[in-house]
Amino acid sequence: MSLPRRALVTAAALSAVLVLGACGSSSDATADLGGTKGSVAPNGTTVNLTADQKRVTTAKVDAIAALVPEEIRKRGTLQVVDSLGTVPPLDFHATDDRTIIGAEPDLAYLLGDVLGLKVELNPVSWENVFVGLDSGKYDVGITNITVTEARKEKYDFATYRLDILGFEAKKGAGWKITGPKDVAGRTIAVASGTNQEKLLISWNEANLKAGLKPVDIKYFQNSSDYYLALSSGRIDAYLGPNPTAAFHAAQTGETEVVGTYSGAGDQVLGKIAATTKKDNGLVKALNGAINEVLKNGSYASVLKRWGLSEEIVQSSEINPPGLPKTS
Repeated sequence: MSLPRRALVTAAALSAVLVLGACGSSSDATADLGGTKGSVAPNGTTVNLTADQKRVTTAKVDAIAALVPEEIRKRGTLQVVDSLGTVPPLDFHATDDRTIIGAEPDLAYLLGDVLGLKVELNPVSWENVFVGLDSGKYDVGITNITVTEARKEKYDFATYRLDILGFEAKKGAGWKITGPKDVAGRTIAVASGTNQEKLLISWNEANLKAGLKPVDIKYFQNSSDYYLALSSGRIDAYLGPNPTAAFHAAQTGETEVVGTYSGAGDQVLGKIAATTKKDNGLVKALNGAINEVLKNGSYASVLKRWGLSEEIVQSSEINPPGLPKTS
């Protein structure tokens, strides 16, 4: 799906107001949110941070389960790889420091329900998500992975959520970001190896071609590090998934989202997708399962419990247009 940049910014700006969710990696989460059991998202949703999640469940659908490759059906487990963040609401530890919770694990368990498989979560660092998929160690990545044209050469995708990025700055910064020119001459932080990094680099290249000042790109992998850099003024903003930025801003009152953008750039509506090794035979089953939980409302309930209702997709697509390749 292609949209002009202005339309994307407008849609994303609406999401910045309405889309928001829950917690972070256990130690960071309770420190940031000031509690050990729960917190309230900006949409009024009470977020459960404990190991006792009372997750949304759904029924097995035999016709969809039959699409699962025989090897996985016989094994009886769905090996899901995830990259734990340290900020809610996508994928993080509960207050027991062990249990993996968030919107992404909740979806994984729903898909396991539909497919009749026991879900096993495998937390790894971001770069090892793709290493594990390449080797066949894991069946599917459900961890905020954006569809890109480059990734489509190696992976198959079944979409399940919109991809909206957010720039988080100190509250009262007095600037807004709607495109590349707004970050010229600024110091912006990002995590390496991410789609956000690609977008920021492309913006910087556009600015240099236009004769504008370069972006000073800083790299951080842990939320505690970039929040410290933000509070001390060493960076002007951090670019990451909008749900985490917006939730953190709402909880602390010290930062704000100064701009949002489609994770696939200015011509494509970004999509987050369940990701499998190309041609491993699983993507049709995942696509069918996602469409089932969209149809029966169980996935809407998951997104609502994490305050992410505005990021829902109308249907799951297999390998839709993604972030274009950079030259």
